[in-house]
Amino acid sequence: MPRDVILVGKKPIMSYAMAALMQLTESGEITIKARGRAISAAVDVAEVVSKRFLSGSTVVKSVTIGTEVLGEPARNVSTIEIKVSSKPKK
Repeated sequence: MPRDVILVGKKPIMSYAMAALMQLTESGEITIKARGRAISAAVDVAEVVSKRFLSGSTVVKSVTIGTEVLGEPARNVSTIEIKVSSKPKK
């Protein structure tokens, strides 16, 4: 898994937001990924980073949604991938 990917799970949203903030300042672009019930938390992380922490200095480049088949018996699980990058300095 690349360093610039944040996998959102069951931890508090602010812990993922802080990790995302550190990676974003280091690399300039991050990908926030989640599946299932954590999708709403991933959206919250992207919003906290872009609106609260770095208001106006980031942009959401893309949002990709999909479905993965997991487990036995097989079941469909929704996924989301949010790419956030820093705006270029003027």
